[in-house]
Amino acid sequence: MATANGKKAADEDSTFFYEDEDNLKKLCDFLRSKEGPSVREAIEMDKRVHYLKGEKLVNFLVEPKKGAKWPSDLPRFKSRPEAIAVCKDLCRYQFIHRSEKRGKGDLIVSRIRDFDESGYFTWMYEGDKTFSHMMTTLLIGGFLFCTCFPIWPNFLKVFVWYMSVSLLIFIFFLITVRGIMFMFIWILGYDCWFLPNLFDETLSFVDSFKPVYSFEKTKDGQLPYRIGIAVAFFSFCYWAVTQPSEFDGFKQAQVDFIKDLYEGTLLSDMSQKDKENIDKPKMPSLDDLLKKLDSEDEEVDQLSEEEQVEDLFDKLMDEEEDIDEDEE
Repeated sequence: MATANGKKAADEDSTFFYEDEDNLKKLCDFLRSKEGPSVREAIEMDKRVHYLKGEKLVNFLVEPKKGAKWPSDLPRFKSRPEAIAVCKDLCRYQFIHRSEKRGKGDLIVSRIRDFDESGYFTWMYEGDKTFSHMMTTLLIGGFLFCTCFPIWPNFLKVFVWYMSVSLLIFIFFLITVRGIMFMFIWILGYDCWFLPNLFDETLSFVDSFKPVYSFEKTKDGQLPYRIGIAVAFFSFCYWAVTQPSEFDGFKQAQVDFIKDLYEGTLLSDMSQKDKENIDKPKMPSLDDLLKKLDSEDEEVDQLSEEEQVEDLFDKLMDEEEDIDEDEE
């Protein structure tokens, strides 16, 4: 049944079919997908937008790019005038609007509203927002979930701890192996990086893993540095071989450190109760308050005794002065 409807839509005149705004939305969903025409990015009214030339849009409607799969429920365009007519409807329903280039990557809204193949047109239709709304909901839910960390069950806190420690160790070993591999090949006169763009903040997450490796000859003038690094590295290797006890102790210290990380015993002088309640607010108990009051009372008593001693000393001084006066 669906195939029959698709054939009927394909045989139908595209001009009449796309007069319906809902059918235009279906066409725009296809044009805004990966199968649609390629677009460029620019800034218009302080907002990042996608635009393309009118001629490019018409050419795609008449003859889609190679490999593009035209939806079976949308009729194809038989002539260029039919495609231009639909493009005018896209402007009329404000799925796209005409723009003018003010500079490289900079657009402004054009006062001319009519469709023209020589003009530039910016997409106003953003397509189906279901995925975007779902991701936004997940982001908000994840944020609220993280802020409720103090009331998480203990097993979930332990799971997050193990995951965090594992990720930290993985990143550390990745950086270490990456650096050692580069050093070995750099000493031989070549620059070889595994995942060279891994820490490039200007790239997206996916592009940070491209390419997998890079290999090129080092620049001139680095021979003294390569010799110095080679001497230092092989000196370390010689020390590790000739002083096995010290090196074994160094290795054992690292193993113990990782073991303590996973077991949560780095802070050995902290009681188990304090470690379990480390994320809870520190409120003094009744016993602590009573002890504090007792200590304050003792301080007051001590001060009163000191004052008594001072008074006794003053009295003695006064008596001595009186005795001196009587003798005179």
